[in-house]
Amino acid sequence: MIRRPMRLDSLNLAILRLLREGRRAYKSIAAELQVSENTVRGRIRRLADEGVLEVMGLVNPDALEGHRAILVGVKLKSPDLVKKGEEFSRLKGVVSVSVVTGRFDLFLLVLLAPGFDLLEFFTREVSRIADVLATETFVVYKNFNLRIPYAL
Repeated sequence: MIRRPMRLDSLNLAILRLLREGRRAYKSIAAELQVSENTVRGRIRRLADEGVLEVMGLVNPDALEGHRAILVGVKLKSPDLVKKGEEFSRLKGVVSVSVVTGRFDLFLLVLLAPGFDLLEFFTREVSRIADVLATETFVVYKNFNLRIPYAL
């Protein structure tokens, strides 16, 4: 099911900006925005209910010994990109899947770790998906602001 995007007013956007510091207290956000703590709490609950916001711990893959982030461009035989994107999103190590324009149909962000390397990702995970025409892998040597949920 594809949801209609939620309209974000200036208060919602300000709350989202302040939540970049994920552990920031509602009381602190309310004081900075000059609204009540209950207003902040209600707005955050609604943003979460609408699928706009999800609060979670994120990791820097460069800081995890033996871990590596990769990007994978995927070209498909199938025209059903959304269904295929959902299939890829359930594979081990996949952090995110995007339907894109250009020479690829999908772009995957994947987290690799000791015992789960590039070869294992392709032979045990990607091989289960039908209608993959081609892939191209881009290894992230160094990132500057990539923070991802731990997906392994």
